[in-house]
Order: sequence, then C-alpha cells, then structure tokens
Amino acid sequence: MTQPFRSFVIFAEMRTGSNLLEATLNAIKRVTCFGEAFNPYMMGWPDKEELKGITMAEREADPHRLLAAIFDKPNHLPGFRYFHDHDPRVFDAIIEDRSCAKIVLTRNPVDSYVSTALARATNQWKLNETETPIPAAVRFDGAEFRQAVGEIEAFQLKVMHRLQVTGQAAFWLGYEDLRDAEVMTGLLHWLGRTDLERVEPANDQVPQNPRELSKKVENFDEMQAELARLDPFMLRRIPNFEPRRGPAVPSFLGAEAGSGLIFMPVKGGPTGLVAGWLRRMGEVAGDFNQASLRQWKRRHAGHRSFTVLRHPLPRAWKAFQSLLGGRNAELRDLMRRIHRVPLPPDQELAALEQGRKAELFAAFLEFLRRNLNGQTTLPTYPGWASQSEVLAGFARFGAPDMVLREAELPHDLSWLAASAGIGAPADPPRAEPFPDFLDDQELRAAAKRAYLRDYVAFGFADRP
Repeated sequence: MTQPFRSFVIFAEMRTGSNLLEATLNAIKRVTCFGEAFNPYMMGWPDKEELKGITMAEREADPHRLLAAIFDKPNHLPGFRYFHDHDPRVFDAIIEDRSCAKIVLTRNPVDSYVSTALARATNQWKLNETETPIPAAVRFDGAEFRQAVGEIEAFQLKVMHRLQVTGQAAFWLGYEDLRDAEVMTGLLHWLGRTDLERVEPANDQVPQNPRELSKKVENFDEMQAELARLDPFMLRRIPNFEPRRGPAVPSFLGAEAGSGLIFMPVKGGPTGLVAGWLRRMGEVAGDFNQASLRQWKRRHAGHRSFTVLRHPLPRAWKAFQSLLGGRNAELRDLMRRIHRVPLPPDQELAALEQGRKAELFAAFLEFLRRNLNGQTTLPTYPGWASQSEVLAGFARFGAPDMVLREAELPHDLSWLAASAGIGAPADPPRAEPFPDFLDDQELRAAAKRAYLRDYVAFGFADRP
C-alpha cells in the first residue's frame, strides 16, 4: 500500500511553463510551491535573499537544512521546482524520498530555447493580461541549442532511471496540459487532494510569445536546416544490451617506477607484455581493493594510470584461443550443443588445421555478436566483453589518465614513462604477432559486426 505524499518536486526547465504550474498549485489551500528553491543564483524567486528564514550563504553551507525547512509543514503539501542545473547535493535526498511526489514537466525543446532567448533579450520573464509583450526576434545558435538539449536530455534520463530503480512513478505533464482544468484536477487528485472537485489553471499569466516561430527567429531557414541534422529518435544510436561491468580493481598493477604507474588491464589485451615492461623497471604491487588502491595513490603524488586497447579482431582471436586451450570443457560443450560453434571433440583440438580454425573462429565471432547483444544465456566474460564497456567499468572507480594502443606501444609507453618522471625506462614491448589469416575480409567484417561499439568509440580500422 502506497503512503500519501507529504511533499512534491517539479522537475522542469526554463520556459516549460513551470511558473504557471506553480501559480496553479499555490492557488490551492494547504499547497505551497517555494519557487526555484535550489537555484544557485536566487532563493526561490528573483530578488529574494532568504527562504524559510535561511539565507543564500546558509543554503550554500548546508542545502539539506533548507530542504528540511521546506518540507517541515504539517497538514500542508509543500514543494519546489528543480531544474537540471540546480544544486545537485539535494538530488539524491529528493529522489529517494518516496513520500515526495515527482512531477515531470516538459516542453518542445525548440519552443523552450526560443522562449528563453526572447526572455533574455527583452528581460520579460512573466506576462499578465495588463502588460504588453515586447516585440523581438532572436538568432538561433545551433551549437548552443545542441548543448542545451543534451544537458536537459541527460538530466531527464537520470530522473527516469532513478525512478525506475527505486520503483517510483512520476506525474508527467506537457506544456499544453497546464491550461487544461481536467489535467490539473487529475494532478491534485494524484497528489492526494481528492477533496477538490475541480482545479482551474491559474489565469494571472498569459502566453508571452504566441507568434509563429518564423516570426520569432531571425534565421528561421538556418534553424530548420540545423534541426534537420539532429536525430531526435536516436536512429544512429548503436544498441547496447551488454551488462555493465565493475571497475575490476583487483586486476590493477601498481609500479613504483618514477612517480608511480597504475596499469588497468583489459582482459584479452597485451597484459603480459605490459606487466613485464613494468617489472623490468622495479617493484610492482597487485591484489588491490578500492581502499588499498586509494592509499597507494595518496602515497604516489604525480602517478599516472593507463590502460592498453587491442584491436577487436586479434582480441577476439585471443578469446577463441583461450576457449580452445583452456580448462573449460563444459563451456566448449555448450558451444557445440547450444551456441552454433561446431567445435570438434576436445582430443582433436590440438591438431586443427589453420583453415578449419578460421571457419570455427568465424562461427565464434557470430556467437560473440549474439552474446554482446544479450541474445544468449551465457554471461559476457571479461575476455571478450567490449572494451568500451570495460573502460566504463573502470570509470566507476576512476578513469585512466591515458588510453594507449597495442599497435603503438613502443611510442606510447616511452611517452607515458616520461610523463611519470621515469628517466631511463625499459625498452617497450612490441605488439604480439597474430596469424596472417586474420586479415581475411569476412573475418574482419564479422569482428566489426560483433564489436561495432568499440570500432566507433575508439576509431579502430577494419584491418588490425
């Protein structure tokens, strides 16, 4: 059974109609919206220096004090408006409070952008029926628009994800809903005010710029061309069904050479070569946990962390070799019976001819494509997980300072050593050789189908 809401937050952005929604709510007895309470530049509303007896300096020192003061209103439903650039320190407390109702207000981003630009140009942010709108037109800036939309979209996705993770639902509103009495009545009923028979939208504010966009934007044709380049439905997005990975801190190596080096290995990459290079320069520690690694970093001011990428095709070959030669007979049996990789019996694996290995490797690459797309019951093992997801896992603890390439280790490791203050580094290793038949066009295409995210993310060429 859900508990009644004791407070609310309106997740919105500039020029989405949040002022009108606030006016509608504030017209209801025992409902109060305290403006943009956590806007870094003001205390709820312009020209206010305090809110609920708390000054801006006091809010800066402890925003949770203001949050508690706003919500401490017995027999009342208090709330506020929260935008993507408001104080992030209170976001977790808001989102995790199940007694705080979440209202999400959105508007066509082009309309919001143009309305914001006009408000800035005229300094006219609200309009009532006795006031005269200031006529103006603005220039559309494509780069500014893309950045604004990207920031808002990221915030909305964050809100949606956190609501899903915590098992909560929000009340979603569009700009056009705000003057609909039936929708406003539904909102107040959802908030728990079922005693209200009908809620009329506030009528003390009128639309500021009801003209067509072509009349409000000086470079309207240029804007249309820019918008045509955008991809609102994310048609170019590469699907990612691969499970998230952790940071894999126990696999990291800490070298004492110079001011210190942290090697963050990608399984299936040239780990042995790089580890050998580190050991030739001195002591190397391992078996870290997150606490001990942080301590190591504190002791090594000026250290550098790095990882090394391997081209997806030879890395997949390494995973295939591990499958053939490892102590994983059960996995090989699954490949034969379930996953369409027709491996011969284990006793025949050592005598496989190169041509037959190439055929089996092609089948293994097709399995990898299905596995990385979440189409198999087998987990995605670290040795064949996409390197983009492995690096994303690293970043959940700390991203590497440098991302090097196996093919350029002689150059890259020398440069890395110099940046860590190592005066006479060991000779860097060269890339591990791989069979010539991996240069087959069909194998290259199969590897790209399996690891398209890596090819796009890191710019790998088709040929290793």
